[in-house]
Amino acid sequence: MAVAVDVRLPTVLRSQAGGQSIVTVKASTIGDVLRGLVSEFPGMSGQLLNEDGTLHRFVNVYVNDDDVRYLDSLETPVKEGDEVSLLPAVAGG
Repeated sequence: MAVAVDVRLPTVLRSQAGGQSIVTVKASTIGDVLRGLVSEFPGMSGQLLNEDGTLHRFVNVYVNDDDVRYLDSLETPVKEGDEVSLLPAVAGG
C-alpha cells in the first residue's frame, strides 16, 4: 500500500525539483520512491537510477538515517512518516 513519504533533496537535485528541498512521494518501497521522483522530475533520472533500474552507485539513499544498501536496497519498504534522504557521493583528491 502506497503511503506519503517525505524525500529530502540535496542541493544538486533541487534545481530539477523547482528549488524544493523536500518533496512528498506516494510509495511502498524505496524503488517506488525513486521511480516516483524520476517520473515527476525527469531530470533526476540519470542521477538516481541506472538504465537497468538499479540504484546509481554515486547516490546514497537513507530511510530514517539507515542506508538502504544495508537493508533491502530498492525493495526496502517505507511507511507513513518515514523520511528518505538522498545524498550524492562526494569524490575528491
